[in-house]
Amino acid sequence: MQSGKLILLHTNDIHSHFEEAARAADYIKEVRRSVPAERLLLIDCGDHLDRVRIETEGTDAVVNRELLTRLGYDAVTFGNNEGLTYTPAQLSRLYEDAAYPVVCANLKLSATGRPPAWMRRTLTLQKAGLTVGLFGLTVQFSDFYELLGWEVSDPLEEAAACVAELRADCDVVVAISHLGLRQDERMAAAVPGIDVILGAHTHHLLEVPLRIGGTVVCAAGKFGRYVGTVEIERGAEGRGLAIEGRTIPTEGREGDPETAEIVAAALKEAKLAMAEPIARLVVPLAGDADAESPLGTLLAGALRRKTGAEIGLTNAGQILDGLSAGPVTRERIHAVCPSPINPCLIELTGELLKQAFEESLLPEFIGLEFHGFGFRGKVLGRLCTDGAEVVFDPAAPPYERVCSVLVNGEPLDDKRVYTVGTLDMFTFGIGYVGLKQGRVLRYCLPEFIRDLLAEALSDERAVADCVRRRWSESAASAAL
Repeated sequence: MQSGKLILLHTNDIHSHFEEAARAADYIKEVRRSVPAERLLLIDCGDHLDRVRIETEGTDAVVNRELLTRLGYDAVTFGNNEGLTYTPAQLSRLYEDAAYPVVCANLKLSATGRPPAWMRRTLTLQKAGLTVGLFGLTVQFSDFYELLGWEVSDPLEEAAACVAELRADCDVVVAISHLGLRQDERMAAAVPGIDVILGAHTHHLLEVPLRIGGTVVCAAGKFGRYVGTVEIERGAEGRGLAIEGRTIPTEGREGDPETAEIVAAALKEAKLAMAEPIARLVVPLAGDADAESPLGTLLAGALRRKTGAEIGLTNAGQILDGLSAGPVTRERIHAVCPSPINPCLIELTGELLKQAFEESLLPEFIGLEFHGFGFRGKVLGRLCTDGAEVVFDPAAPPYERVCSVLVNGEPLDDKRVYTVGTLDMFTFGIGYVGLKQGRVLRYCLPEFIRDLLAEALSDERAVADCVRRRWSESAASAAL
């Protein structure tokens, strides 16, 4: 096999940003034209897909598989957007015939205690006269993976085991990591014998790699806005390795035409697959992030029923638009509620519940912009609720605006613990401070909140009830 410099290209956290992915593809193809295949290695570090995009949702991620295949990826690992937004059965349909290996060392199926047939713990390749050993790791979201039928083990323990398996027979050992930068730094310091860590998950951009001990730590940002490049060759007189890395921006490049064609075809396929009506509305239902709205209240009620809670809560920013009267299709539900967020059941004291209601009346919470934690909206928005009724004075000072709260007809008791059906997003520490301190009783997977919303739209009683206001201004403030 031809020796020389190995060129390792890596992408991560594309999140179905297909326009940026097309520009990244253009760069990758440019490199392929100048670097022989035996000296080129192409790897994706997870979260290539995101169900916020209709092309991914409507094709069960086949569009993402096709893009990885056409570019000739040598290996990919699991991100949480692959592992936690699809069931193992769905992933088997996606990956079992894939042209590229899926490499992940810290996931096994609970039913068998082994990884599925399409997942590899490690992978060894011959490139540029070097034996390259690869292993993959994904973030340890145990509570969620267990509900979906996975066992997820400690990634650093698995890293040490993989290095022990690979090191003796490999010239280069590469970790494909979907753990986040801080964990990558820990791994580099704690697990000797890794030459390169290719990072993902926390969307960090390392224009110049970190060097921790003998390990080079790389990360290429997010969405395909950069492609990571690592050059690896034997050191002087064949001793050790010379490793250099950088990131290449893709902004301003022309998008790859083949990628654009694949995505355009997937869009047509997705629209056909999602065109069937799942409900029919007699009247339109508004969705408004800045205030209580029927669709937000409908979702809050669906969360309460799904979890068996006393109260249902959601942020109004989960709903991106209203629904017109008439048929409602899967595509339309996806458009108004695209976030891949799961329901959960928490316990919350009355005092913290009231605090969350107070926060949701403040502009710094209503207008809070963020991305991640499953949220694919724009702003946090007001709290929508079912099972509670809130009277407030908008003219009162902050944190003194809630005049009274009734929970299923009874006055709120600050000391009592209530069960609340809400969003897993809040348990990750984002959004209203009052909800962050709730105690998680259970997460509900694999259902997304849009699945609950779709079911509720077919419930005539729930639809009729969602227009009833749960928030009202105090008589004194309304009279002004």
